[in-house]
Amino acid sequence: MAFGRKEKLDPIAQAQAQAVREQLEVQAAFQKGITALRDFIAPASLEFESSVFKIGTRIGRTYYVYGYPRQIYTGWLSSMVNLDEIIDISLFVYPVESQVVLENLKKKVGQLEAGLQIDAEKGRVRDPGKQVAIQDAEELRDKLQVGEERFFRFGFYFTIYGGSMEELEFVSHKVESVLAQQLVYSKPASAQQEQGLNSTIPQFTDQLQIRRNMNTGAISTAFPFTSADLTQDTGIMYGINMHNSGLVIFDRFSLENGNSVVFAKSGAGKSFTVKLEALRSMMFGTEVFIIDPENEYQRMCDAVGGAYVRLSLNSNTRINPFDLPNVTDPEESDNALRSNLITLHGLLRLMMGGAQAAMANQGGNGPIMPTLTPVEESDLDAALIETYAKAGITNDPLTHKSPAPTIAHLYDTLLHMGGTGPQLAQRLRKYTTGTFAGIFSQPSNIDINNPLVVFNVRDLEDELRPVAMYIVLNYIWNKTKTDQKKRILIVDEAWQLMKYEDSANFLFSLAKRARKYNLGITTITQDVEDFMGSRMGRAIVANASMQILLKQSPSAVDVLSDVFKLTSEEKKRLSQFPVGQGLFFAGQNHVHIQIAASPTETELITTDPNRAQNRGPAQAVNLEQTGYNDTVQLQQ
Repeated sequence: MAFGRKEKLDPIAQAQAQAVREQLEVQAAFQKGITALRDFIAPASLEFESSVFKIGTRIGRTYYVYGYPRQIYTGWLSSMVNLDEIIDISLFVYPVESQVVLENLKKKVGQLEAGLQIDAEKGRVRDPGKQVAIQDAEELRDKLQVGEERFFRFGFYFTIYGGSMEELEFVSHKVESVLAQQLVYSKPASAQQEQGLNSTIPQFTDQLQIRRNMNTGAISTAFPFTSADLTQDTGIMYGINMHNSGLVIFDRFSLENGNSVVFAKSGAGKSFTVKLEALRSMMFGTEVFIIDPENEYQRMCDAVGGAYVRLSLNSNTRINPFDLPNVTDPEESDNALRSNLITLHGLLRLMMGGAQAAMANQGGNGPIMPTLTPVEESDLDAALIETYAKAGITNDPLTHKSPAPTIAHLYDTLLHMGGTGPQLAQRLRKYTTGTFAGIFSQPSNIDINNPLVVFNVRDLEDELRPVAMYIVLNYIWNKTKTDQKKRILIVDEAWQLMKYEDSANFLFSLAKRARKYNLGITTITQDVEDFMGSRMGRAIVANASMQILLKQSPSAVDVLSDVFKLTSEEKKRLSQFPVGQGLFFAGQNHVHIQIAASPTETELITTDPNRAQNRGPAQAVNLEQTGYNDTVQLQQ
């Protein structure tokens, strides 16, 4: 019986033994897995020497910073952080009780003053270093006493790496030079490389314990992430900030003025950038006027239901430069006639030979001679006043609603007056009954009320194009003064206006006065040298609070570098940017930007010939939906 009971217990014991074995196997496998993971992460070897350490096949060296200048500025560490090298940096900050610091400073000031007194008694030369130290200590005592500043102990260590000793020495020299340029001095942690490595790996242990006393203001300058951020709560998205991958969302009207300039070589993306800004601005209710000399904006205009005004000798469009604005401001209405007379003087000088003289002078054979003599100017002024008077328009604002005269009426007035009038009339005849008759010598037949208006001047002759751009600018300016809304005026290929003194002066006058009427002027050009070579061109740039510099030709880089005070790195990159990248200046801030558009926006505004061949006619879009949703999706 006993033998039988023993046989019955054997299976139970076997099962228990099997369970124990399985548990031990699981534990062994678990321990083996941990060991394998640790071995996988750890380097193959770690060897410490006096001045370097070897971690696997790499060589490293840890440094500590021991010397700082008397004054240090915000962002001094960013130049080191942005180096294209592998650097581990540790910053240790230890708060110190203010009372302890005050007592130590009191003792220090006493010692320094006693030293100065002893020097004076013994007739020694005055030590300016001691006097400066006393001033600094007293200033710090005052700020600590009122709680304006606090006191800290600051430790700064960094570890660099290289594949060989030669590479490590090269990187060491580069990093030490960057710091030394700012009077920040470092040394290798000799015979303490193990402690240095432990202090710079992410385990928060300060084993070097080499620290410097700093107050709140000084220690705040060591914050390493100082890239500019141009993200606002309002405005439109211009692109991606390449410094920190943030979004550049900006409202140009939040600056001192809403003017901007865009410089880029052909094909760098300047028209694409401006059209993208115009499209997104319209989503927020901003009206846009565009002067288009190359027929680049028609597709976008058709897609959003804008007004496309084609100016040519064969078109039926008529714009009368003698029209007066219907302003509501009493001060402006009193000066409306006088202001328009000044504008007409510049226009008529351009029409009576200014354009031809400038074109003939492009060879650089001497200064451009005045197109009108003082006597002719005087006679022209009298004729303009008489022409308006014959139409019943005087300085009285109540008469400004009368139908405006035309160039044909001015021609008739000049022809029948004395002095130089008949000669001036002959110089105007081609605009009244000659080759250029019709387009600007008849009453206006356009009254545009549209959020987007494009004036195309591509089909005009070269001689007539600057005249047309001048008249269009005046028409837009009058409309701006009549109905003050938030508007953007885009002048593409503005160098064509800058070639002529009168049109350049007029554009500069608009740029100066635009802010008062809630107008922002965008000036675009690819001919940087000619634009910046003009006195008015430089003045227009100086009067623009926002600038966008895309890829430039090497010859233009030096000009822009001088104007915008670019750093050596910005200057080097300016001629190497890929299409759609550049520098974005907004007031005192500037960033490296990548212009970003949604697929829908790209189809509407691209000027890439390859894309243009593969796309059909523009489809009408809803500005509040299509494009805006795509932009949000792109941001995500």
